[in-house]
Amino acid sequence: MSFSSDSSSSSPAAALDWKFSQVFGDKLPGEDVRDIDVISAIEFDKSGDHLAVGDRGGRVVIFQENGAKDDLVRSTPRNELERLDRVIAKHPKYHYKTEFQSHEPEFDYLRSVEIEEKINKVRWCAASTGSLNILSSNDKTIKLWKVKDRQVKQVKEIETSQPISSENSLLGEKSFINGQKSSFVNGHSLEWKENIGNGVSSYDGTNDKIACLEDASVSRTRKVYAHAHDFSINSISVNSDWETFLSGDDLRINLWNLEVSNQCFNIIDMKPVNMEDLIEVITAVEFHPSHCNLLAYSSSRGFIRLVDMRKSALCDHSATILKDEEFHGQKSFFTEIIASITDMKFANDGRHILSRDFMNLKLWDMHMDSGPVATIRIHENLRPKLADLYNNDAIFDKFECCVSKDHLNFATGSYSNILRVFSNGSGAEGVTIEASRNPTRKPQGQTTSRPRRSSLSNIARGFYRQVDGRGAESNDFSYDFNSKLLHMAWHPSTNLIACAAGSSLLMYHA
Repeated sequence: MSFSSDSSSSSPAAALDWKFSQVFGDKLPGEDVRDIDVISAIEFDKSGDHLAVGDRGGRVVIFQENGAKDDLVRSTPRNELERLDRVIAKHPKYHYKTEFQSHEPEFDYLRSVEIEEKINKVRWCAASTGSLNILSSNDKTIKLWKVKDRQVKQVKEIETSQPISSENSLLGEKSFINGQKSSFVNGHSLEWKENIGNGVSSYDGTNDKIACLEDASVSRTRKVYAHAHDFSINSISVNSDWETFLSGDDLRINLWNLEVSNQCFNIIDMKPVNMEDLIEVITAVEFHPSHCNLLAYSSSRGFIRLVDMRKSALCDHSATILKDEEFHGQKSFFTEIIASITDMKFANDGRHILSRDFMNLKLWDMHMDSGPVATIRIHENLRPKLADLYNNDAIFDKFECCVSKDHLNFATGSYSNILRVFSNGSGAEGVTIEASRNPTRKPQGQTTSRPRRSSLSNIARGFYRQVDGRGAESNDFSYDFNSKLLHMAWHPSTNLIACAAGSSLLMYHA
């Protein structure tokens, strides 16, 4: 595996040594995971200081970098900082900041369908003074949230064996605000008990209340972008101008202004006059990282279309198509299913695009439309089992991918909660990491079949029947198809990957 010779970086990249960093929401062995707690979206902001996580319960959780680097800078001599600089920069640590309920379950009475609260995508917008801005989306509605740090007045209750004077109470309050857990007044130790309220300090002797200020994050909805998609939203992407964003569903892509929630522009419409003529659907859409007029979107046929919005207001027919001819020759029943692109990411160099389908991870050069410059086979050993995977719906799992800042390393997920990381020039095997606290456990067998779910992608392919196929024996491999690593994100400035295994958020650094 290698980049093309005209790539902007032709030297091979050394394989990275990945180590476990952090885990949030870790479950004990045998502990059941509620469906609403399963993570469904992950995204770092541009600075890497914050990480947003969405789940199937409609919640968005925000983590913040610890800021240990700033504390160290203030307390460490300069020569020591120079020696530690690289170590500090490589291993950011995060802590829980806040969470909010972004979406609630709804019911569409016109179509008689339930709208899940599940978060499909989260995307960061430009931060304003003292606040964070983030877009979140479920199947039908996109919301712009503002998260701001505020000081909240709280009342602390203290216990003391003797009455204390007003003057000494004020001294105790000052000690508490300065971050001390306890103080001594009149020679007696005071124990603090938190009691949220909005009252004024009172001093009655045995149970005294002292008001104080504490930092808290407050979330509120700034804008709601609704009623613009007939089909499920699968993508949102914020432009590099920080003023507009894209939203895409199976057949349409809309362009929005962040400050205008009641109007959008439909720039791509793939819906045919007769739905029986439908041959492909949109699977992902992304803005170019630096050119605000360029975007790319992928389809269920394995195509990536590059669009320049300066050429035409409607971008349906003015696109450059990137396609892999190898997968569009002789076809089988499963050819189009496994060719469908499930995720797509621009590299920071603005020239390369990383895509993932069920079988492969592919790297594309925007200047070469003849095919990908690199193809990494992820699930080639599952090819004999495609019939079984179709019958239990696993073949429609949407694995994501991510790419490093230097575009020389990229990662994707697999079954049994496996994370696969690859480096340019290090070989096609890459590094395999089991995203769990107990990496020595043996993967279980495949999951049982579940009822066929209907989707527009199936309609586009004309698949309505069950496949009566016999897969190969599973002696050569054993996957747990109930455990799948679908969602991940690469830190924007260092080699740190955040990935989701069920309801657990795990981080690895190199």
